[in-house]
Amino acid sequence: MSKLSIFSREDGFTFAEILVTIAIMAAVLPALLKVFGDTARNVSFSDNRVTALYLLENQMAQIEMNGYPETGQQSDVIGDSIFEWQSVISDVESDEIFGIRKVELTIFWEHLGKLQSIGMFTYIADREIQQQQNQ
Repeated sequence: MSKLSIFSREDGFTFAEILVTIAIMAAVLPALLKVFGDTARNVSFSDNRVTALYLLENQMAQIEMNGYPETGQQSDVIGDSIFEWQSVISDVESDEIFGIRKVELTIFWEHLGKLQSIGMFTYIADREIQQQQNQ
């Protein structure tokens, strides 16, 4: 009759196999953590950029709805957010075209200690001049 042994040499892992596994994990884990950290930062930056784009479009629409804007520069913080807008409105200098103003709008925010921005510009005509020319 043979004796059955609960523990045999073929069960489990050897000490060398465990050490190799730990060494591989030690080499791969920091790289994986860096990838996940970079991904989280990129997602945060993308979210802020998309929000800034929507705020930019909204602020430009408000300027356009007010009609022919006054020249000058304005800026303000948007609500309680990290975003700030700045507009620069100037006359377009031309001998052929009158009553046109250039509106430059920029949204600023800070991401990881660096100032980020997104901007756009448009031209707005004085509709009173156009109506007088048409009459």
